Amino acid sequence: MMRFCVILVSLLFLGCQDVTRPQKPEDLIPMDKMVDVLVEAYLANAAQSVRNKTIVHQGVKMDSLIYTKYGIDSLQFVKSNEYYAADANVYLDIFKKVEEKLEGYEQELDSLLNKDRFNSQNEEIRRNRNEAGED
Repeated sequence: MMRFCVILVSLLFLGCQDVTRPQKPEDLIPMDKMVDVLVEAYLANAAQSVRNKTIVHQGVKMDSLIYTKYGIDSLQFVKSNEYYAADANVYLDIFKKVEEKLEGYEQELDSLLNKDRFNSQNEEIRRNRNEAGED
């Protein structure tokens, strides 16, 4: 979320300057795909900051995995990102969609965790009843 705020503040500063919009790249990543790539990038960044020993030890390049998954390369990503970032309103829309997807994932994870806790509690109650002979 902190990165989102930094990017937003950067965009506000860029919006105050006379910025020439870059030409539309021939291989522009469609906006919905760009949103998915950015969501993956945020998730990968979070994964690297938590229990990253395996990632570091194996030499996994998360950005390369993301590019491969979406059939893009780093130059295509950079050019598309520059193109979208040149229009603060478009870029803000992209990041709102990224944020919505991440919040959706968070709610889904919370739901799964609550379901798991509920199932664990029910299993413990059943076990206690069986031990007490209350079947």
